[in-house]
Amino acid sequence: MKTGRELVISAIKMETTERVPWVPFVGSHGGALIGKGADELLRDADLIVKAQVKAAEIYEADGIPVAFDLQVEAEALGCSLKWEKLNPPAVSSHVLDSMRLSELRLPDINSGRIPVMMEAAAKLRKELPDTALYGLITGPFTLALHLMGSNVFMEMYDNPDELKELLHFCTRVGKVMIDGYLDAGCDIIALVDPMTSQISPVHFKEFVTSECTGLFNYIREKGRYSSFFVCGDALKNLEVMCDCGPDNVSVDENIPLDVVKSICLARNVSFGGNLRLTTALLNGTPDQNSIYAYRCIKTGGTTGYILAPGCDIPYDTPVANLQAVAGVARDDYKRQVAETLDAKGFTEDYKLFDMSDYGRSDKVIVDIITLDSEACAPCQYMVESVKAIVPQFDELVVWREHKIKSPDSVAFMASLMVKNVPTICIDGKITFVSVIPTRDQLVEVLQDRIYKKLKIRIKRKQNSITVVTGGSIESKTALENVRTAVTELGLDIAIVESMDMELAKSYGVSELPAIILSTSQLKSWSHAPEVKIIKEWLKDLT
Repeated sequence: MKTGRELVISAIKMETTERVPWVPFVGSHGGALIGKGADELLRDADLIVKAQVKAAEIYEADGIPVAFDLQVEAEALGCSLKWEKLNPPAVSSHVLDSMRLSELRLPDINSGRIPVMMEAAAKLRKELPDTALYGLITGPFTLALHLMGSNVFMEMYDNPDELKELLHFCTRVGKVMIDGYLDAGCDIIALVDPMTSQISPVHFKEFVTSECTGLFNYIREKGRYSSFFVCGDALKNLEVMCDCGPDNVSVDENIPLDVVKSICLARNVSFGGNLRLTTALLNGTPDQNSIYAYRCIKTGGTTGYILAPGCDIPYDTPVANLQAVAGVARDDYKRQVAETLDAKGFTEDYKLFDMSDYGRSDKVIVDIITLDSEACAPCQYMVESVKAIVPQFDELVVWREHKIKSPDSVAFMASLMVKNVPTICIDGKITFVSVIPTRDQLVEVLQDRIYKKLKIRIKRKQNSITVVTGGSIESKTALENVRTAVTELGLDIAIVESMDMELAKSYGVSELPAIILSTSQLKSWSHAPEVKIIKEWLKDLT
C-alpha cells in the first residue's frame, strides 16, 4: 500500500490511485490545535512544526502545507503587516507607495520571516517522511498587489509595461522561495495567486501567463511538482491557468467540480479542492461534511484528483468536521455511510431574509460579501476599493462587510442570491462579482444609484405645509403668502390651515402664526417588512 506522500504524487502525475488522497490546507487553524494564535504561530518555526505534525496526525493527512501565509514575501520586501490571532496577517501598507521598483532589493533566504518558513519545512520533512509536503509561495500577481495596492488594476491600462516589469520582479522573488522550499525537502510547490481571479482571461494572458509559466517550468527543471492554487470565482481563467503548465490546479467551491475535472483532464492536468470552506467545514456538522466529501470523491474520481478545501482552513473550524472528511477519504465503511446519508436527501437550511424592501433607505447601501478581508487577499482589496471611494459621497453612501464565516452572514448572502465571494451589492443588487472595480467604475455606479434613488424618493414623498393661525392679521398674511409661494412654484403640496395651539406648542411655539413643513415617505406596502430592513430605515433618522 502506498504512503500518503506517494498517493499525492501519483495523483499529481495523473495516475489512477487506490483511493483519493486527502490534503487539508491547515494554516492558521494549526494554531487552534496547539492553543496558539496565528500571530504567534506564523513567527515561530517550532510552533509551525508542532501544529502541522498534530494536524497531519489527527486528520490522517496524505499531504500538508508548511504554512499558509501569503504575506511572507511582501513583508520581506518592506510591506507592513496587521497581525490577528484568528487569521494570517494582512498587508497594511504597500511599499511602492513610498519608493520605486528600482529601489527594491531582491530578498534572499534570510530576509524577514523567510528563514522561519524554511526551518519549519526542513523539520517537517524529517517529522513527516510519509506525508507529501507543500511549500506555498505567493503568486506574481498577488504579490504585485501587496507591493503596489489596488493601483495595479489601473496600471494594466495606464502603464502596462511598468506593471510587467513589476510582475517579472515578483517572479524572481518566487524563485528565491522555490529554491528554499525545495532545498528543505518539499515535494510540491503551490503557487498561490488568488488575485488572478479578479482579472479577465485577456489580461491574464497579457500579464500573468508568461510569469507563471516560467515558474512552473523552473520547478519542473528541478525535478519536483507544482500546483496552481487560485481561490474565488476562477472559472473564466481555468483554461489559461492550465495553459501555464502546472502539474495540478486547485480551486475552491466557487467552481463546480465536474467543470474543473472536465477542463483539467482534457489538458492532462490534475486537479483538487472544492470542499466547502465556511458553509460546511466551519459552520456545518460532521454528517454534512461527510456528505460533501463523498460528493467530491464521487465526482473527482481516482485519477488525478486530490480532495482538499479551496483555501486556508479557518482558525475555529471544528476538529470533528475535518475528521469526518478524513474518515470518508480513508475508510470504505465511512464512505458507504456518507453515501447512504446523501441518498436520503440533504438540503441546506438557511432562514432567508425577505429582501423586497431592502434598498429603500435614504442612503445607498454597499454590501461587500467576503470570506474575510483580513484573511483573503481578493476580499481585502475589494474592501479597500470601496473604503477609498465612499468618503467622497459624504453621508449619501454607507458600506458594510459581511464575512461569511458567521451563519447570519451566510444567510444574508443567500438572501441576496450571491453565489461567489467576494461580491459587491448596491442596495441589494449584485453589482461586481469576483471582480475588483476600478475607481471610475465604482464612482459611476454609485452616482447612478444616487441619482435614481433621489428620483424615487421625490416620487414617494408626500409633502404638506401646516399654517397654525390664531385669527390675527399676521396669521392671515402668513397663510396667503404660503398659498402664493406654492402656486408660483407650481408645487403639488397640500396646505393645511389649523387653529390647534397644542400642535404649535408641541414644536416649542408660544406665539402664532406658526408654519410647519411635513414630509411623509412611503417605505413599504402590502406586507410586514423584516426587522433588519426597518432598522436600515431608522438609521436614516439618527
